[in-house]
Amino acid sequence: MSELEKEIHKRRTFAIISHPDAGKTTLTEKLLLFGGAIHVAGAVKSNKIKKTATSDWMEIEKQRGISVATSVMGFEYDGYKINILDTPGHQDFAEDTYRTLTAVDSVIIVVDSAKGVEAQTRKLMEVCRMRHTPVMIFVNKMDREGRDPFELLDELEEELKIGVRPLSWPIDSGQRFKGVYNIYQEKLDLYTPSKQTVTESIGFKDINSPDLEKHIGDSLAAKLREDIELIDGVYPELDINTYLKGQIAPVFFGSALNNFGVKELLDCFVKIAPSPRPIEAIEREVSPEENSFTGFIFKIHANMDPNHRSCIAFVKICSGKFERNVNYKHVRLNRQLKFSSPTAFMAQKKETVDEAYAGDIIGLPDTGNFKIGDTLTSGEDLHFKGLPSFSPEMFKYIENADPMKSKQLQKGIDQLMDEGVAQLFTNQFNGRKIIGTVGQLQFEVIQYRLLHEYGAQCRWEPLNLYKACWIESENKPQLDDFKKRKAQFMAVDKEGRDVFLADSNYVLMMAQQDFKDIKFHFTSEF
Repeated sequence: MSELEKEIHKRRTFAIISHPDAGKTTLTEKLLLFGGAIHVAGAVKSNKIKKTATSDWMEIEKQRGISVATSVMGFEYDGYKINILDTPGHQDFAEDTYRTLTAVDSVIIVVDSAKGVEAQTRKLMEVCRMRHTPVMIFVNKMDREGRDPFELLDELEEELKIGVRPLSWPIDSGQRFKGVYNIYQEKLDLYTPSKQTVTESIGFKDINSPDLEKHIGDSLAAKLREDIELIDGVYPELDINTYLKGQIAPVFFGSALNNFGVKELLDCFVKIAPSPRPIEAIEREVSPEENSFTGFIFKIHANMDPNHRSCIAFVKICSGKFERNVNYKHVRLNRQLKFSSPTAFMAQKKETVDEAYAGDIIGLPDTGNFKIGDTLTSGEDLHFKGLPSFSPEMFKYIENADPMKSKQLQKGIDQLMDEGVAQLFTNQFNGRKIIGTVGQLQFEVIQYRLLHEYGAQCRWEPLNLYKACWIESENKPQLDDFKKRKAQFMAVDKEGRDVFLADSNYVLMMAQQDFKDIKFHFTSEF
């Protein structure tokens, strides 16, 4: 194997997804703890632990105990280089999460043992199915009263439409939770609650040996043997290829907050999860082992460091090796760019890197050159697909509340819209600016960030619209006629493309019927 291939095979890039409050960010913390990246794990909400979670670094995240932005963290573990993306679970930020899923090779889904599969988990799983992304499932909060594990497995199969195979099994749950039997490595892990450090486990090759009774008592030992027998009878052996095709999901049980069952998950994950995979571009398939560098921007974050107003573009490297201070081609602008300080992340902390390989995610300082979906290459013209903006469902006029700060407001709106948090439309009829989002919470986040990061105050004015859709047509006279008739409802987006703002489903249907030659698009990729 060449040096390049060795580096690429060490990489594991994955996202952690789930419904809000199932324990994504807490699990991320514990994985970082095992990787030695942090020494004390923080909690998302807890009065006893004063440290907040590493991945929730924005002020608004610390206050509300939710994740608002996807954060990227890398660490080394057992000879592997692991990149985690912690995504927001709240559905108002679904778009950020969808884009993140284009940049990862596999996914860990967190499920709450009491609530089972929830709405947002189902939605995100659909995206994974479309892309055939391999999935692992972590059933969290076993130390609280929850549902029967077999019942949960049935629900996972049914709701997520995927085969499952338990690789660890809980010994009782709630107050009586004794630990987990690790089927994958054949050992017993006894439970000692510890929120901030790592606990030891006992090797246990033969589950039928009488030593088992000493550790967990007669009745639980008998039940565990029965359960394991049943599992072996009902569920197929884990076949790595079926997992890599995204058809079967290994399942682990534990408690992320009390740091239990997480190491089993991580040990199995680094062994069987895929290293970087080939990625489809419009022109051809790009293999990670190619020598020339290619990568795409899947996220832009304004103000990672509030003191410097800096924007950072997150790049997923698809092939080859990225080097500092080398010229690369920006395909959309058709010009060469050179980066003197590319960074690797640990949430908000950054360090400059000299080189990075396929599968890594690096940050490039952005002075307005990048948009989501842009491609960087060693010289070839390539376009990666699958990073759409969806048509928003909530709209408000944005007004300046402090006339002295109009410049700051303008700059703030520009940078935040580049992040893809929301979309900006300018009404052609009255020139007013309209912000469109997928959920209500985004308006609050935009207002909060404009005030705290740019010193600009805005106020919202309600606007009752049904949907925004991009329009285009070969038939120029018909397009002009449509724009004249619907003048009050016409706007342009940031790229200057025509957008029709329909105020009801009926109006939209009638427009589609009356103007046969006009195409109405509901995502920005066309």
